[in-house]
Amino acid sequence: MTVRGRQTAVALTALLLAATTGCQAQDPPARPRDPAPSSKAAGQSSGAPAPSSGGAGFTLVASGDVLPHSSIIRQASADAGGQGYDFRPMLAGVKPVVTGADLAICHMETVYGADGDYTGYPTFKSPPQVAEALAATGYDACSTASNHTLDDGAAGIHRTLDALDRAGVRHAGSARTAGEAAAPTLLQAGGARVGHLAYTYGTNGIPLPEGRPWAVNLIDPDKIVADARAARRAGADVVVVSMHWGSEWQDEPDAQQLRLSRQLTEARTNGRPDIDLILGTHAHVPQAYEKVNGTWVVYGMGDQVAGPMVNHSGAHDPRGNQGTIGRFTFVPADDGGRWQVEKAEFVPQWFDVGPGRVVNLSDARVQSTGVTAVRDRIRQVVLSRGAAEDGLVMAK
Repeated sequence: MTVRGRQTAVALTALLLAATTGCQAQDPPARPRDPAPSSKAAGQSSGAPAPSSGGAGFTLVASGDVLPHSSIIRQASADAGGQGYDFRPMLAGVKPVVTGADLAICHMETVYGADGDYTGYPTFKSPPQVAEALAATGYDACSTASNHTLDDGAAGIHRTLDALDRAGVRHAGSARTAGEAAAPTLLQAGGARVGHLAYTYGTNGIPLPEGRPWAVNLIDPDKIVADARAARRAGADVVVVSMHWGSEWQDEPDAQQLRLSRQLTEARTNGRPDIDLILGTHAHVPQAYEKVNGTWVVYGMGDQVAGPMVNHSGAHDPRGNQGTIGRFTFVPADDGGRWQVEKAEFVPQWFDVGPGRVVNLSDARVQSTGVTAVRDRIRQVVLSRGAAEDGLVMAK
């Protein structure tokens, strides 16, 4: 991934152009990281459909890469009036969607720095106030396995997970100890326990810290299936897997994504799928949603927060500031088997790098010719593998 060293405005004309053209201590025995009570306030709603099973079901939302480039850090400083960093205004536009779900999962792509040592591309160290903003927006958990997880070694992982813990945001994909790495993250959502697992294709060539081969989860299909089965044995009714994978700047899923999606969704125990939902990040552009072997796969949600992006051709590419939020309504099976996705939706979004704000493109208040064109391009990509026929709809 690349980014301009200085922030530039993205005009609606550029958005229209993008619409038309196509980054060792010994530990106690592992135990599941138990579910915490939902942080969602009563009465908050995004218009998500009510579950049909007597309130026992739940809605889950998930969003793409939070990637604070230098311009994002500067904007957060400005939003804090020069007194620290405030990332909450950037995310305010999607807060109703996030808080309206029973469970909300983000992707924290970078690690956190300390004492003012904050950097953007190519080696990221973000202000820890990002965690506070994620919590304030309504996120319950984040995947933390990415190609930037080792940008500041084991110390960066420690600072990041410590900050998320302080903010009350759960996490999966990286770990401070072997015991933490071995324990599935369990989250409470409505009447269900949700197991959350996360993996990355690599770490930009940075080796795993000496004596810490568990510091970040790398993609290994056999391990992913084994971990999913372990989460199920630990009590998970639904198993969600976050995958940092794919080819940057490619709208279509690549061969690895297609192969892994088939392999992972084929895995079953006693006839029941081991994985109930796959959430993809990394490509920096929205990618398709698809039902594979009866399981929803989001190949890529795009970026949620990122500075002005430059693609591999060296050109500014507004697609790098486009993304989606996936929203899935799960209900329990009558026979006590697999929880089913009763409704699958997506919310198109755009990060407006001028003011530095996430924009919900489904919000009627922000519609204009340019924004509508971007929304329609995102919808076309999301539905490009036949998801509409399986019931996926764009949220209103």
